[in-house]
Amino acid sequence: MTAFTNSEFSRPRWRTILLATLAFWLSGSLILDAVIMPSMYAAGMMTQPGFASAGYSIFWVFNHLEVLCAALALTGVLVLRNTISSTITRWAIPMALGLLIIALIYTYALTPEMSALGMQLNWFDTSEVPTVMNQMHGGYWLLEVVKFVVGSALLSASYQAQS
Repeated sequence: MTAFTNSEFSRPRWRTILLATLAFWLSGSLILDAVIMPSMYAAGMMTQPGFASAGYSIFWVFNHLEVLCAALALTGVLVLRNTISSTITRWAIPMALGLLIIALIYTYALTPEMSALGMQLNWFDTSEVPTVMNQMHGGYWLLEVVKFVVGSALLSASYQAQS
């Protein structure tokens, strides 16, 4: 029970957990956005009829992992803010909340809607990509940029926090 109340004992562990979580999350997002999705696009998989369900499967797993990472990052920021409040920035909690909100938007709004728009229910219909899908891609990339900027700032602030 003393492990939960002793701030000297838990401070370095939570700082390490927070740094590892943010580094894992941001690097995973970068690999997904810069390597996996462009290679699938270059291979022509996005024109295949089963791409929407395959893409949803990939993003379903990754988005739920993002929610877990965001919740862990928020918990780490709250613990660090409570134990060493003077050394971590006062914007750390709103930044961590913003990251959690972005992950929830991906998981429960954007990904299901984009995969539903991409489903090809009529195999004889060879229509173009709906304009709503292009707008959602724009929203996705805007949220990705915000996530990388906020996540990098939070990673930097937690790295510079004194332990």
